[in-house]
Amino acid sequence: MSAHNYRVTLEYLGGKHAGSELHAPVQFEVGNHDDLFNIIERVQGAQLTDADTAAAMALGMKLFGEVMLKHRKDPLFEQLQPAFREFIGAFKERIAAAHEGQSQPLI
Repeated sequence: MSAHNYRVTLEYLGGKHAGSELHAPVQFEVGNHDDLFNIIERVQGAQLTDADTAAAMALGMKLFGEVMLKHRKDPLFEQLQPAFREFIGAFKERIAAAHEGQSQPLI
């Protein structure tokens, strides 16, 4: 069992060619070694993008990264792993740098 367990729900809200009735919601349970809510909050707080984009980016990377971690010996991920690790490292540095520049509230 992972350190943290989540239920993810995806609902279609409509679009250019279809209404929300086109797709039933998809729901699945997934584990992750990190607190995803904390990560999403930190990425949103860095204000690199709008809050929804930041949440989607953080969640997508963490879900995909966990799959790669669980299947690290699968040749499907072999070429991608080094580049993904490098990207995640650069992303973490960018988030940390953004938080360094933010002022702390006075108490």
